Amino acid sequence: MELVVRPIAFVRNERHTVMDDDWDDVLSTIEFADDVPSEALWGLEEFSHVEVVFFAALAEDVPPGPWHRRPRGNERWPDVGIFAQRNKDRPNRIMLSIAAIERVETRSFIVRGLDALDATVVLDVKPVYSWSGPRGELRVAPWSIELGQHYF
Repeated sequence: MELVVRPIAFVRNERHTVMDDDWDDVLSTIEFADDVPSEALWGLEEFSHVEVVFFAALAEDVPPGPWHRRPRGNERWPDVGIFAQRNKDRPNRIMLSIAAIERVETRSFIVRGLDALDATVVLDVKPVYSWSGPRGELRVAPWSIELGQHYF
């Protein structure tokens, strides 16, 4: 099986280096590739949030990266597998983030809180529907609450 993906857009923002926290301060423009028609954005202005699927080019593939680790190297947190964390170093370096839409333009849109660096390749964009989030009570690992305190 051959898996083929292509960039549909690129992130434009002021964040050029990998940093873990304070993403709510970051405004990003999602600028569409030349072969994506402007009609692909029609109707997006009706939504408050989007899910952005992107490629973490500066991350390390797993393997050779570890299949498990302590998140952020914090010794107080448990050693957990890669699928129990949202670390950028992943088997395919594919990331997913929810961001707030600030405004939609002709061939781009601006979001707040997207945790992607400048020039990041965007693979897909999906609106967040009121019914598309988790159903029922959300359960999370206690250490993940501390990890997220300053993320956004």
